Amino acid sequence: MTRETGRTLVASNKKARHDYAILKTYEAGLVLAGTEVKSLRAGYCSMRDAFAGEHEGELILYGLHIAEYGFGSWTNHAPRRNRKLLLHRVEIDRIRARLHDEHGLTVVPLSLYFNDGWAKVELALARGLRSYDKRQALAERDAKREIARHMGRRLKGRTR
Repeated sequence: MTRETGRTLVASNKKARHDYAILKTYEAGLVLAGTEVKSLRAGYCSMRDAFAGEHEGELILYGLHIAEYGFGSWTNHAPRRNRKLLLHRVEIDRIRARLHDEHGLTVVPLSLYFNDGWAKVELALARGLRSYDKRQALAERDAKREIARHMGRRLKGRTR
């Protein structure tokens, strides 16, 4: 059997990029059960309410929903169980220090993927955005879209 290569996206957390200002990203491994891996390969995952937190010196991923594997028996996993994140000790200590030192920071997962056959999660150290920040970002995006539309018309020779 040949080994899987490349990066295969399983799930992404689009809401996190809208609700948070991303300060720094990390790549972490996950401790998973066998039926969880099979369910992830089938794409049955939701990151809607997921976040990471510190527990007894380790980083734990809370709220990640991996549906039960359809062909699993009594060995099936609990869909919303807490999963340990695999990071280097130095990275864990840096994240813990920033979480304790700076107020308002959180660790949110951005995407879940397989990298050369290993399940990985992209974590972000993030600060929550206020509603006026979101409105400003939407206004900037609309303005850029409008400018691009006018530039396209001008290049085509249409003045309207």
